[in-house]
Amino acid sequence: MFTLQSKWRYLVMFLGVQLVVMALLSREGYQRRVSYFFRIFRRTDHGTSAHGARNATTTGGDVYANLSVLVRTPAKEDLPLCPKKSPLIGGPFRVTFPSGLTLAQVEQRNPLVTRGGRYRPPNCEARHRTAIIIPHRNREHHLKFLLYYLHPFLQRQQLDYGIYIIHQAGEYTFNRAKLMNVGFREAMREEEWDCLFFHDVDLIPEDDRNSYTCDLFPKHAAIAMDKFGYKLPYKMYFGGVSALTPLQYLKMNGFPNNYWGWGGEDDDIGIRVSLGGMAISRPSLNIGRYKMIKHKLDEGNERNPERFNMLAKTRQTWKLDGMNSLEYEVISRAYMPLYTNITVNVGTEEGLHPAPKTLDPAEGDTPKSASINADKEMIAEDKKTPRL
Repeated sequence: MFTLQSKWRYLVMFLGVQLVVMALLSREGYQRRVSYFFRIFRRTDHGTSAHGARNATTTGGDVYANLSVLVRTPAKEDLPLCPKKSPLIGGPFRVTFPSGLTLAQVEQRNPLVTRGGRYRPPNCEARHRTAIIIPHRNREHHLKFLLYYLHPFLQRQQLDYGIYIIHQAGEYTFNRAKLMNVGFREAMREEEWDCLFFHDVDLIPEDDRNSYTCDLFPKHAAIAMDKFGYKLPYKMYFGGVSALTPLQYLKMNGFPNNYWGWGGEDDDIGIRVSLGGMAISRPSLNIGRYKMIKHKLDEGNERNPERFNMLAKTRQTWKLDGMNSLEYEVISRAYMPLYTNITVNVGTEEGLHPAPKTLDPAEGDTPKSASINADKEMIAEDKKTPRL
């Protein structure tokens, strides 16, 4: 039978064991906490150095740096194919917006670009033929910066390319997606392009490893804009800069024609990609980087208040609204030194030539919009004509 003294002895021993266990646990917890904070500091240091590396790479070099080796040579029929990976690729380059830049200066920096904004590598036959479609109105200031960077960017990739500015005439609400449809049709009437890039005028690529060629699926190239912290804002985002082959474009019936004003058309296009049975291809975040020229919403391009209602109906409308319902009029076509400018009338929500509310018999009939079938026949006829 335990005595009082032995009970106290066992109690002291028990408390001692508890204290030892608590001390060990406390020590282990302390070590864990110290290790945790060390990991935080290491991660911070690593993140800082990585961020610094990213900054170092994004500052990059001059986009024109290695193009001095290119010189115009007499036309040859037996040029070798360009290498699969261009030796002119340099990776990230600096993007700044110097004041006083003029189109004449851009033209001077790009002596191998020919009338209409066309270019072919002078010493090899390009593997890819890319058309750049830029919807435009009242953005001349942005356009000169885009052309300043885009021409050498494309030349470094050894592409056979052409740049098309699709200018919306008049002061009616801007329709970006419809202008891109117009650009597709007009560009394909001139050349049998392999790939078409649909490019916002205010986005400048920052890395020439971002290939301006098409992929197996429609490509969203502007995956990392500075506007969004160089991250993809959401999974189905398809805005800014995108690329499709002619077959991919027609498979999704092109882009919608009925989005007047800012917003909605990019998401509609992303949905069309999925409804056409295709996925979205993207470059990596560290390559698909773009810098946006800051600006306010343009007058005549106010937010579209109906965009969300329209997006909810895309599944019902995508086969009815697109390339198969496109109507427009070409007002003028000008082959400028750095680009082809096509000015078009895209009409209004009421159509290309809405009927007047009251018709004066003395004025004759209301003019009719151009026939879509006639336009298709013209495209087919153009394709029969041999290229020069």
